[in-house]
Amino acid sequence: MRVDLWTDIICPWCGLGSHQLEQAITKFGKDVELVHHSFQLDETSPVGVSEPVALMLEKKKGIPAAQVKQMTARVEQLAEKQGLWPYIVGDNRAGNTSMAHELAAWATEQGKGDAMWKALYKVYFGQARSIFDVESLVTLAQEQGLDGSKAREVLTSRKYAQQVLEDGRVAQRMGVSGVPFVVIDNKYGVSGAQPVEVFVEALTQAWNEREPSAEFPSNAVCGPDGCELPS
Repeated sequence: MRVDLWTDIICPWCGLGSHQLEQAITKFGKDVELVHHSFQLDETSPVGVSEPVALMLEKKKGIPAAQVKQMTARVEQLAEKQGLWPYIVGDNRAGNTSMAHELAAWATEQGKGDAMWKALYKVYFGQARSIFDVESLVTLAQEQGLDGSKAREVLTSRKYAQQVLEDGRVAQRMGVSGVPFVVIDNKYGVSGAQPVEVFVEALTQAWNEREPSAEFPSNAVCGPDGCELPS
């Protein structure tokens, strides 16, 4: 059974949601193919440039630094409960993620897509390393056993840029405005960083009932206007 997952790498709910989905797939225990897709929350920022998350949110959303700290601490605490620690959100940097997505697209063609997506989340949220510039991404590619010179060629040529954009357009045509977003068996939609149990329930329903109907309630998501906390 196929599971499609749309995320942006710097979206804190995406890192958490991806982790919980993978746990659910393991717990589900049946043959599931997880396919990663790109969804850029900000396509307009300059490529190769980053700034502190708090500064970005203050400039774009008018959110005071104290409120940013409170918001991001909540996500960090939820991630810690899921075994993701450190999970650096508030003291991180934000920027255009297009090249990181392009690296993941190339890695997928090399048979290392899943490992690259995990590595991108790990170095960004776990270590607050840059995923915004060519040299940082080349280093990451080499750490995953990929050829550094070929990775640099991929990133400087931007040959996967259109593929990454189209990934997001596919989601938008389905009405998706925030991520993470999951489509199970091409028919069951699950929005947000759902608990493991909810993902397992969705996987089980899709496996047992081959009828196009269910859309599970949304939870914590990030959209172009920012990230929401679960109710």
